Amino acid sequence: MTGTPHEVADLALAPAGVRRVAWAERSMPVLRSIHARFAAERPLAGLRVAACLHVTAETANLLRVLRAGGAEVALAASNPLSTQDDTAAALVAEYGVAVHAWAGMDPASYDRNLVTVLRTRPHLLLDDGCDLVHTLHAARPDLLEGVLGGCEQTTTGVIRLRRMSAEGELRLPMVAVNDTATKRMFDNRYGTGQSTIDGILRATNTMLAGRTVVVAGFGYCGRGLAERARGMGARVIVTEVDPVKALDAVMQGYTVAAMESAAPVGDVFVTATGNRDVIREEHLALMRDGAILANSGHFDLEIDLAALDRLAVAVDRGVREHADEYEFADGRRVLLLSEGRLVNLGAAEGHPAAVMDLSFAAQALTTAWLARAHADLAPGVVDVPDEIDTEVAGLELAALGVAIDTLTPEQESYLRSWHP
Repeated sequence: MTGTPHEVADLALAPAGVRRVAWAERSMPVLRSIHARFAAERPLAGLRVAACLHVTAETANLLRVLRAGGAEVALAASNPLSTQDDTAAALVAEYGVAVHAWAGMDPASYDRNLVTVLRTRPHLLLDDGCDLVHTLHAARPDLLEGVLGGCEQTTTGVIRLRRMSAEGELRLPMVAVNDTATKRMFDNRYGTGQSTIDGILRATNTMLAGRTVVVAGFGYCGRGLAERARGMGARVIVTEVDPVKALDAVMQGYTVAAMESAAPVGDVFVTATGNRDVIREEHLALMRDGAILANSGHFDLEIDLAALDRLAVAVDRGVREHADEYEFADGRRVLLLSEGRLVNLGAAEGHPAAVMDLSFAAQALTTAWLARAHADLAPGVVDVPDEIDTEVAGLELAALGVAIDTLTPEQESYLRSWHP
């Protein structure tokens, strides 16, 4: 399918990408079952989909499902560093997806690729971080006509969409796939927890046992990070701005402190807040020699990179793969991973396929639902129907061979009644 439009690193990498995609598919039984259903029912026949997602083997299996459902798909990357070039090549050469992405692209290319996929005049959008929706509204509103709606995959993107909606700027319905119970539990907590630690270990080969790990943010992602770090023997300090989340961390046995207090004692710092400037110049000035800085939030804003540059008298770029070492005037050195971008995708392979199986199952089913229901939806942020989340959980339990109870007629009647 090399006639498919594309801008990728090297189409010759396609055979390796096919093997990578097939390997991931082994751990995605729920998505496989949806693939078979979509191939039979063709719920997306005649529709064009523009996607801004991490170009990974797991994403490839989602897009294969959409293609089986009848959709034409154009894909841009949602992060300049996260593209697997062999997967991108396989999507073009073997699976007929128009891919415009390569690892290490510059910011201008990243922005141009977003416009390129929008020029396909899509009916539906799949976004991860809201960059595609933002580009459509802010830079190319002329391409809005014909867009029926879309799905948003990540926390940061939903936050941006809600701000757009509150200001009356969002002109289409966007479904918050990120906000489903299965996504928050499986993807954000277990996926982010494991894959972020994986990225840190690959980039540094450091030992976490006995070290102090500072986790900024105790949402679903931060909670998963704290759990995994503690499980590996680290002392964990949580920083938070939300009193409820901070209290939750305290009751789970973590030390909770302000970043100003954590900065002088931390060995590894991981941000997962969805906000900017979480680690600032005053914090960097307090850090001990050898501190490791990693970000697990969607954008490279959580660590103040400009402040890091101001403080540094020397920078060793690529001191290790995916790691840059900054030396300060007093001789202290700190290590920045993946340029401050998503460390789990920049220095590792992102979430395990088994995690993305649930997230992308919800994404696929929601896309098909949106194709049917868009006419009844107003512009704004829309919740995923509960029945889709329940179906995804049920499909995963079945794949795991787990049986659960069902309500008896008497129990259902009791729950519907106010009588004892």
